[in-house]
Amino acid sequence: MSSEVAIKVENLSKCYEIYDQPRDRLKQFILPRFQGVLRLQPRRYFREFWALKDVSFEVKKGETVGIIGCNGSGKSTLLQMICGTLNPTTGSVQTNGRIAALLELGSGFDPEFTGRDNVYMNAAVLGLAKEEIDQRFDEIAAFADIGAFIEQPVKSYSSGMVVRLAFAVQAMIDPDIFIVDEALAVGDEKFQRKCFARMEELKSNGTSILFVSHSASSIIELCDRTLLLDHGVRLMYGAAPQAVRAYQKLIYAPEAEYKRLVEQYTAADRSGEAVDTDKVALLSVETKPLPSETFDSGLVPETTAIYPTQGAEIKAISILDAEGHVVNVLEAGKTYQIEVSGHFMEDFAGTYWGIHIRNVSGAVITGQRFPEEGTYFERASAGHSFSVKFSFKMHLLPGVYFVGGGVWSTQEPSCAHRIMDAIMFRVIPGEKLNSFGYVDLMSSAPQSEIG
Repeated sequence: MSSEVAIKVENLSKCYEIYDQPRDRLKQFILPRFQGVLRLQPRRYFREFWALKDVSFEVKKGETVGIIGCNGSGKSTLLQMICGTLNPTTGSVQTNGRIAALLELGSGFDPEFTGRDNVYMNAAVLGLAKEEIDQRFDEIAAFADIGAFIEQPVKSYSSGMVVRLAFAVQAMIDPDIFIVDEALAVGDEKFQRKCFARMEELKSNGTSILFVSHSASSIIELCDRTLLLDHGVRLMYGAAPQAVRAYQKLIYAPEAEYKRLVEQYTAADRSGEAVDTDKVALLSVETKPLPSETFDSGLVPETTAIYPTQGAEIKAISILDAEGHVVNVLEAGKTYQIEVSGHFMEDFAGTYWGIHIRNVSGAVITGQRFPEEGTYFERASAGHSFSVKFSFKMHLLPGVYFVGGGVWSTQEPSCAHRIMDAIMFRVIPGEKLNSFGYVDLMSSAPQSEIG
């Protein structure tokens, strides 16, 4: 394995034997031996369940890779085999360097021991000598920030305190490979931000990170590449925004569409080709002349994903200026509308609409729903059209952004229709620029007193 590769997984598979009744396990242990002696065809008393099937990928040193998929897709099984706590049925895993893993809540902790004792025990398992642990203990305790509970048995901890201590031990020993499996969902927002900051620091120092999460924004913001699994099979391994969009599309797809998407993603992954993404036309609803300086025909997203229609269809998502023109070059400080238009194909007892704006990395910057949270539009009948306009003042700083939207109902499936990255737009400066980042929140010039 190359010295530039931290993890190499080749044709990794894990099969479990599923027995319908306990006695079948005993039969499987004894009877095939007698059947073999009698030269009879051995009978199997179990069903095979492949939790993972022929998965291969590499993680380079200093790279952060996300792993996503529905529950039962094989994410935790894969991580356990990489860590060496689970043996594969076939295939191999090669790792380069010290591994620190946060797999399950409280894994590796003895509930009868104090937090201090567990810190020393865990760090020793990870290969640190007592002298090294002594030097790092104060740093670990400060990061966990559980106060006097560090001297109390772990069985008295809340789930959040367990995560704090577990993450502190694993993250503060400077591992070569750091693995996190959804555990951060238990912590509060302040601690989560602290953890992400530490992970960014580890990454900048050359640590390779495997990160499992159901949070699309976290995967997109943190990960260089993302592995998409489905029922133990690799569907995609590539750019995080593309993998997340494919995953979100699978979640909401009906069974027939789901199978088609799985076949499409699998075929594209095996051939090494990029997955074809659906395109949504920008249907102009304006009738007035369109100033060319406010519309750039080259601003067409390549990441559009159209979800299956389930009772409604969005025909267009457009941005309108104050005069009703369709635009995609927006000036900071001006007021615009995002229009979502389409029609219903079924009757709905209650519906609502939503839009969101994402940055180029795919993170949601802002969004809005109509009607407001907890209320619904109650007169949705088959054949009726709809047009919902969301008004906003452009406070985004210069750059390129993407708009998506959808219509939801109070019945199952809740997503009647949705389009991700339907259109893209560019923001240009409106006046002298003093802010930076994504959003200009300054309402006036700063006040100062000097001297």
